[in-house]
Amino acid sequence: MKWLIGSIIVILFIIFGVQLGGSNEPKNPSQEPEGTQYGTAPRFSLEDYNGNIISLSDSDGKIRIINAWATWCPFCVNELPDFAVLQEQFPDIEVIAINRREASNDAKAFTDDLDLSDAFTFLLDPSDSFYQSIGGFAMPETLFVDEEGFIRVHKRGFMTLEEMVMHVESIINN
Repeated sequence: MKWLIGSIIVILFIIFGVQLGGSNEPKNPSQEPEGTQYGTAPRFSLEDYNGNIISLSDSDGKIRIINAWATWCPFCVNELPDFAVLQEQFPDIEVIAINRREASNDAKAFTDDLDLSDAFTFLLDPSDSFYQSIGGFAMPETLFVDEEGFIRVHKRGFMTLEEMVMHVESIINN
């Protein structure tokens, strides 16, 4: 009887693990079959804190890290300082954080309190169109985009600085 209960528990664990497995894993071309494409990054024009329109439609030959965040998301808030460090470590890349549906003054006050408002590019998305365009369902969500505008990694959930650096170096070295 014990072996039957144990077997059922193992089977349930395997089924449950298979259903959840990979749901929070980054999409990484090196982990996918040869030739898999993630497509190009979404093309948007959004306002920064100063009301300037910034276009995401042209990669300008830069590696871009595009992060969807909100002040109510504790994981997002924990990542923002690491994105500032990443921007310092790799000055030739462009880090962009897109705030989801919050008022401009609320988002800016929040990043001002963290002393990050000038560390990299912050954009506002009052309609949440960027998040929806990437099929967002987790927070935060981050795209690592190569120089040609192709998404190389789509990370759902929190990342450490070490993971961020690993993804950037992977793009640089390919």
